[in-house]
Amino acid sequence: MSEHFSERELQREITELETKSTTAARLFDIRRIIGGLFVVYGVIVTIAGFTASDADIDKAEGVNINLWTGLGMLILGLLFLLWLKLRPTAPPPPDVTPEEPERTA
Repeated sequence: MSEHFSERELQREITELETKSTTAARLFDIRRIIGGLFVVYGVIVTIAGFTASDADIDKAEGVNINLWTGLGMLILGLLFLLWLKLRPTAPPPPDVTPEEPERTA
């Protein structure tokens, strides 16, 4: 049994596949991954900075390095996510197939 698809059905299926492909590309955008990781690690390191003991701060010559590093990581992660929000990935251009010129003979 052979299945014959109409041009309209084939075009609809192609459009659905292109939409799924674009969604997958946006989902795995590197800015989302990097931004998310920096935010998560920034929260963890910032909490470690808030709970730092005086001995830990004295080791770093009076600077609460965990707190400042955690805040820096949070800011960087949020900047990546803001960049993703303001400039989302563009959908890929549709494939243009040149049509065969008509032969006049």
